[in-house]
Parts: sequence; C-alpha cells; structure tokens
Amino acid sequence: MIRKVEVVLHDSNWLNLFETESKQIAMALGENAIEIHHIGSTSIETIYAKPIIDILVEVNSIPQVDCQNSLMQLLGYQCMGEFGIEGRRFFLKDDRDGIRTHHIHVFEVGSVQITRHLAFRDYLNVHIEDALTYSLLKRSLAQKYPNDIQGYIDGKHDFIQEIDRKAAEWRRQNSS
Repeated sequence: MIRKVEVVLHDSNWLNLFETESKQIAMALGENAIEIHHIGSTSIETIYAKPIIDILVEVNSIPQVDCQNSLMQLLGYQCMGEFGIEGRRFFLKDDRDGIRTHHIHVFEVGSVQITRHLAFRDYLNVHIEDALTYSLLKRSLAQKYPNDIQGYIDGKHDFIQEIDRKAAEWRRQNSS
C-alpha cells in the first residue's frame, strides 16, 4: 500500500489526541508504564507535521511489553517489535480508512533513545529558527516525495542528525 506523504499546519487538537491516547496506553500497559510523552513534529507547535501522533512510553520492562501486545492490539495497534531500533518496541495505529494516526515508541527507563527524543522535541520548541528550517524541509520533501515515505524519511536524515547533535549539546549546557 502506498502511503501518501502529507504535512499540514500544526493542529491544536493534536495535544488532545495525545492525552486521550496516552490514557488508554497507560491502562493497557498498567504499572509497567512509567512516563508517557508526546514527541515528534506534532508536539512542536510552530511547525508543519504529518498528522500522526508520536508517543514515547518509558517502561520498567521491555519483555513485559511483549507480554502486553494483545492489550495494545485491542486498542487498534499493530505490534512491530524493535522495528530497526534495538531495545525499542514500536506500535502503529491506523484509522478505519487505513490512514496512519499514531506511532508508539516504547523504551525501557534509562534508554539513551528517551533522552534523544525528548531533547529533539524540547530543542525545537525553544529554537524557533531551527524549527522553521525543519518545517520548510518537511514541506519541501512532502512535495518532492508525495507517495514515497522512505524518500521523505531519507531526505530528513541529515537534518535530524544535526538537530540531534545540537539538542544534545543544548541539553548538556542547560542541565548544569
């Protein structure tokens, strides 16, 4: 199935969608879930984004998540396993029309991936110029690759790496 690549102006309802979904995820994962964060472009108020809510869940035990897959499936999620990132559990959710609505990234407490994702989000929410550059890149790539999600993802790779570097340095400077 071809996935259309579309980026849209920030929607203030994305936060409500995150909050609603996070409550359901918390119930499904129970005491294993420690923190649930809104991440990705829909969590950055100043930029265009694919209208897919990215959620990061910190858990006590990744093996326990594997035992909770059936509960996530009851919420409409497809369980993808690590899906290219060691130590992660990744879940996808589509609406009734087959349009992607949510991504869930689950990591065990202490994972460097948690710090990376949160630093990226926080950095872009503070550094508006870099956020605008990212937004323009995303719009350009969506026009260039309207039916090629991998082309879109590949086109963002170098920029994301650079922001990850800046965000890590910014976080180090602001944590002292």
